[in-house]
Amino acid sequence: MAADASPTAVAPARPDPTGPGRHAGEAQGPPAAPILAAEHVTLRFGGVRALTDVSFEVRRGEVFSIIGPNGAGKTSMVNCISGRYRPTEGAIRFDGKDITRLPTRKRAGIGIGRTFQNLALFGHMTVLDNIMVGRHHLLRHGFWTGMPYWLLGAQREEIAHRREVEEIIDFLEIQHVRKATAGTLSYGLRKRVELARAVALKPKLILLDEPMAGMNLEEKEDMARFILDLNEEWGMTVLMIEHDMGVVMDISHRVMVLDFGRKIAEGTPEAVLADPHVRRAYLGEADEVVHDVDEPAVA
Repeated sequence: MAADASPTAVAPARPDPTGPGRHAGEAQGPPAAPILAAEHVTLRFGGVRALTDVSFEVRRGEVFSIIGPNGAGKTSMVNCISGRYRPTEGAIRFDGKDITRLPTRKRAGIGIGRTFQNLALFGHMTVLDNIMVGRHHLLRHGFWTGMPYWLLGAQREEIAHRREVEEIIDFLEIQHVRKATAGTLSYGLRKRVELARAVALKPKLILLDEPMAGMNLEEKEDMARFILDLNEEWGMTVLMIEHDMGVVMDISHRVMVLDFGRKIAEGTPEAVLADPHVRRAYLGEADEVVHDVDEPAVA
């Protein structure tokens, strides 16, 4: 499959691959510890293998992108991380703990948030209420245990939650639609609201499944800026699936490439894009074109 041929978003400069928040030439300490590790993950649906022996690590504080043709297994990998799918073989570790069998509902509580390729908003609810849903797991008590608390501190907690939600609304520049019904918004704004709901979880790791899909150039530029700010200013580690190679090159620290459920490359964006296997699988270049690029012609 060829890469996205639509106009490429001009994103802010990508953070230097020496490390998030670092500049080339600065003294480097030890590599950041991985916040996420996939270990030999295989996923089967009957006789079909969606993923085969995939291993990788996402370092704390980086933007890590997964790319590949349609059907390569990208969303299947994210679904294994978020708990929607359980790997047939292998393990997923988060913050050093095995979460392979942890129920989906509990992964938000340990710091994993996500958006979806297909929007999953509550269309009949307001933007504000959709984002407040993301705060649900942060509530301190259930009905019975919360009765004394409700009398003493519920109002203060509600104010605190709404204050944080308003901060997210300001950050994502959706103040003008905060009271609008989500289902009435444009596609680009709905994508932004879904990102806001994921951010409201206060995740350590945020999984973004094609955040730029269906957007025009201006919307892509805004989304790329928001993702960079979440990473650099809000301290969130980002794992992103994205087809727009311009965006991937501009904002990623490292990139992994999947093809037919197998990992075929991993490294800095520049190194991955230069890999002949990637150019053949993802960019659709023929073998002879790849050889012409990599091997100087003999006169």
